[in-house]
Amino acid sequence: MPAIPRALPRPLLALIALFVLVGAALYASPAHADSGATGLDAAADTLKKGPVYVDPRAADQLPKADADALAKKIQDAGKPVFVAVLPAASEYPQATVLQDLRTKVGVAGVYVVHLGDKMNAAADRSVMSRNSVRNLLGSVERSGGDAKTQLTAFVDQADKQAKGREPGSWSGGSGGGVGATGLITGGAVIVAGGAGAYALYRRNRKKREEREHAELEALKVVVDEDITAFGEELDRLDFSPSEPGADDAMRKDYEEALDTYEEAKSKMAAAAKPQDVTAVTETLDKGRFALATLAARRTKSPLPERRMPCFFDPRHGPSVQDVQWAPPGGAPRSVPACAADAARIADGQEPMSRTVQTDQGPQPYWNAGPAYAPWAGGYFGGGLLPGLLVGTMLGSVFSGPAAYAASPEMTGPEGGDYTGSDFNSDDFGGGGWGDGGGDGGFGGGDW
Repeated sequence: MPAIPRALPRPLLALIALFVLVGAALYASPAHADSGATGLDAAADTLKKGPVYVDPRAADQLPKADADALAKKIQDAGKPVFVAVLPAASEYPQATVLQDLRTKVGVAGVYVVHLGDKMNAAADRSVMSRNSVRNLLGSVERSGGDAKTQLTAFVDQADKQAKGREPGSWSGGSGGGVGATGLITGGAVIVAGGAGAYALYRRNRKKREEREHAELEALKVVVDEDITAFGEELDRLDFSPSEPGADDAMRKDYEEALDTYEEAKSKMAAAAKPQDVTAVTETLDKGRFALATLAARRTKSPLPERRMPCFFDPRHGPSVQDVQWAPPGGAPRSVPACAADAARIADGQEPMSRTVQTDQGPQPYWNAGPAYAPWAGGYFGGGLLPGLLVGTMLGSVFSGPAAYAASPEMTGPEGGDYTGSDFNSDDFGGGGWGDGGGDGGFGGGDW
């Protein structure tokens, strides 16, 4: 092994060590042997590490060299596109294999499965629309060809159309089932050519920083609205610490509200990455509770219970009760609500939900995607939040292993990602199974 120059920066030394250790581990044991997984579990374990899985019994459909090339194509594009080549076997039921695979992988993306001599695909709506999947699948099927030809054509277009980014758990290899050797080789190349590896590290770091900057800019709009709304509440308060009837407890509540307002502005101004926003919304929640407590003292009302803010819009202040509510197409669950929203729901009306801007226009924040996870985490953090958001787009973020916090800098080429396994059937649809090279039906359905 060539000597490592003394001048190499610490990040590069860490990267070299990571590749050597991972490469040695993969070399010591074949893919899947560490978990003993089989069937869909094996496919899911591999797709968490790379974009392509080929069941050994279907290796003639997509040989290893072709699988490696396909995986490289996907990773070069940096999109969450997952490919599985499977035999027609009982452990891969045609009716449910797509949804089962998506559930086990737990990452939002485009999934294409070549099962025996048939092919089908589906996607989370946040990544690609149902119509886009159907049109793409239909075009590929009509063009004919073998599995390699069809999958390559599908991936070429999916890489262009898909939104989002590759999961951070893809470590730069071509997937556990098809690229262990490639990862080991890559480690050797990094050790031998430190300068090139460091350039790659810096490029990926720059990409991550650019992505985080864009996400932070989007969050600033929403948080600034929250801070402004809180400041307007303070202006309307009409309270003076020296007014008749004011006591020390009231003055303390008022002082805390003023302090949290200034603290929230200061923290937002200092925010350098999306995760920093969580501390801002935590502070605003604390300030709104102080205002609610002050209001109760001034009217001689019972002091409010320390509860989470109104689920539908935290600007409404602390919740007063839990209500039964279900997102469109989702299951009912108990969520905290302010008095006004609780009354609307009791009357059969829609609550006054907080909407934010997305590429698809204004959406309730829980359907706006992972960028708003740090914002929601500050208001509803802790173990309760995933339960509140099950079945929503944002809910999948908190149910995944990465939650909404980015992974440490050295965990992968793109840092953290937003993943999860809770998704609505309406959010994951595509085409129908078509014969390879034939004219399968594309009426489609939900899985």
